[in-house]
Amino acid sequence: MFRIGHGFDVHKFGGDGPVTLGGVKIEYEKGLIAHSDGDVVLHALADALLGAAALGDIGRLYPDNDDAYEGIDSRILLRDTVKRIHERGYHVVNVDITILAQAPKIAVHERKMCENISADLQIGIDCVNIKATTTEKLGFVGRKEGIAVEAVALLEK
Repeated sequence: MFRIGHGFDVHKFGGDGPVTLGGVKIEYEKGLIAHSDGDVVLHALADALLGAAALGDIGRLYPDNDDAYEGIDSRILLRDTVKRIHERGYHVVNVDITILAQAPKIAVHERKMCENISADLQIGIDCVNIKATTTEKLGFVGRKEGIAVEAVALLEK
């Protein structure tokens, strides 16, 4: 049986950089405001995985009002999500992630993000796709107020 999940997350810029995306620290003048490390890529991905397995969402499993998750590395949350999926008898087939950001530039970091994610998901790097786009200076992303990410995951039981 195959299951598809979709995840979406947004974080607003604020404070000092760097920005962490896909487990990669990217130098930028601003950071992302969040209870955890603000890795919007991994948050959207975790939501896609949880949705595919009908396990809820990261807000319910790792609430932002729980001190245990303050400043936490989102790779820890992603690995815990994968553990929960495996416990339900699913494995990840592939994931596709779109980063919407006017800044910082993402392309040079995509390979390392894919390496991190494939390791955490326990799948081949050829099963992870990351792409970045701008919004042509439109909306909050275009005004460099934050970053949005969409993720799709395919699971198999």
